[in-house]
Amino acid sequence: ADIPVIPDLEEVQEEDLAMQVAAPPSVQVNRVLTYHDLDKDLMKYAAFQTLDGEVDLKLLTKVLAPEHELREDDVSWDWNHLFTEVSSELVTEWDLGPSERED
Repeated sequence: ADIPVIPDLEEVQEEDLAMQVAAPPSVQVNRVLTYHDLDKDLMKYAAFQTLDGEVDLKLLTKVLAPEHELREDDVSWDWNHLFTEVSSELVTEWDLGPSERED
């Protein structure tokens, strides 16, 4: 009565769900705000001037640096040039060290 049965290949393929790939979820992509938009919103809405309704952030928002002061030009680094520059500065400091001690 308990004779094992070898399943057909078609039945195994239908039951094998591990080989199926689920469809990816759909996500709504919102527009990313720029620094300029965030700065305008910070000064415009009073909700951004308090944290948890208790901490007053007005003093902090007054002393925040504007975006144009924080922007830096992208500079590519060359390993050989950087290594040489740092090495020469270290050697210069080491050379000045004993002479400053003598003074």
